[in-house]
Amino acid sequence: MGSLFYGNDTHAIDIPDRVLAHLKVIIATKLRRGESFTISWNHPDYVAGGRSTLWMHASIPVRFIFESAEADSLDTGVLQRLASEAGRSGGLTVDLDMFERQPELALAKIA
Repeated sequence: MGSLFYGNDTHAIDIPDRVLAHLKVIIATKLRRGESFTISWNHPDYVAGGRSTLWMHASIPVRFIFESAEADSLDTGVLQRLASEAGRSGGLTVDLDMFERQPELALAKIA
């Protein structure tokens, strides 16, 4: 399980390494281009609250920490679909709960 730190928050957002690897590429690409966007997800049962959304902006620090020292392979089709969704007014929505239940379907659902 990887971690995403956003802004000055010292609490990490837990995200599976494979999903985080894809998000890292999307976030870095969009912010490098000066494009702000939102990322939303439903909280797993063990996390308080129901849903979170981050406003991704180049002026806000972001840090990715991966559990594995080895880089995950990236699916180009998934990256293209994530980038397309991130460009929409509703932003990017990631289903982390499904990933915990069925990892192979989570990226397909993102797809």
